[in-house]
Amino acid sequence: MNSNSNNERETFVAVQKNGDGDITAFQTSTGRTLNYEQALTEVQGGQIAGVNAFKGRDGETYIRGDADGDPSNNLDNLPTF
Repeated sequence: MNSNSNNERETFVAVQKNGDGDITAFQTSTGRTLNYEQALTEVQGGQIAGVNAFKGRDGETYIRGDADGDPSNNLDNLPTF
């Protein structure tokens, strides 16, 4: 049995932003720090809960929180570290 079930996946608990307010890094629930590219790879691999990857109009792939109707857990509203 796979020991990495859904309720054991990490979540993002904090973010770093650049001067434009764009998220550049994430802190996970286990304390790991991931740059955007590392985080995107893990999101696409299903290792992070509560988020998904989508392709923007510019053709780039971005991370966004799952739509759950709760604005408090939107990535932009997470605390910074």
